[in-house]
Amino acid sequence: MSTQEEQKQQQEARLQEQLEQIKHTLVVMSGKGGVGKSTVTTNVAVALAQRNYKVGLIDADIHGPNIPKMFGIERSQLMSTGNKFKPVMYYPNLKLVSVALLLQSTDEAVIWRGPLKHSLIRQFLSDIQWGQLDYLVVDLPPGTGDEPLSVAQTIKRVSGAIIVTTPQDVAVLDAKKTATFAVKLNMPIIGIVENMSGFICPHCGKLTDIFKSGGGEKAAEELGVPFLGKIPFDPQMVDLCDAGKPYIEKLPNSEIAQVFAQIADQCEQG
Repeated sequence: MSTQEEQKQQQEARLQEQLEQIKHTLVVMSGKGGVGKSTVTTNVAVALAQRNYKVGLIDADIHGPNIPKMFGIERSQLMSTGNKFKPVMYYPNLKLVSVALLLQSTDEAVIWRGPLKHSLIRQFLSDIQWGQLDYLVVDLPPGTGDEPLSVAQTIKRVSGAIIVTTPQDVAVLDAKKTATFAVKLNMPIIGIVENMSGFICPHCGKLTDIFKSGGGEKAAEELGVPFLGKIPFDPQMVDLCDAGKPYIEKLPNSEIAQVFAQIADQCEQG
């Protein structure tokens, strides 16, 4: 047997050993970019960790890794220990990994084709010291391309998919395609979240539907999957994301935080 074949067998053994220590694997998906998928991922992961679950978070958006920024850890680096890497700790029970934590600069672009991305995702699953986890949450890039397919084929038994959309027809159309992708790959759909669902004026309190409203709820009804809630525009969300402070952590009693809590409830039930 060649050295390369031995290395592949060893990595496969490490992968299976790690997957056996993970109780539930969740993926957060979207049909198109810019719908707030990473924001949902961040806050759901924090919500689960706040319930004393052991949570791991993989930023699988290799070309646009935003998770470290949202946790305020973008200047951290993954440290190697032998043939494995230590994830970055946010809470003692919330561990994070992202390609951004391997780069020398936050401005560095990752210019990779499919095989390299597939290899990195496998390494994120097999060569990170995750230990035992109650939940592994994976933030996927938009669409149904290389990274989502690699995650689904590598994990094989994904516990559930959360689909994020905005209300307008184009985003909802893409969300339906994402749902079809999940079904074809045997990933149960936890539900659909409608983000950017109206703007509440901080001065008069009036709700304005900038991108229409109800598209995500209608898509969930047509697909026969749960609707997880609407998240309106909130300027504080932008400020907190830019500051690296999860919204649910800083404003736990807000209406939006309750939506993230409802999503965590569905993850627990799933």
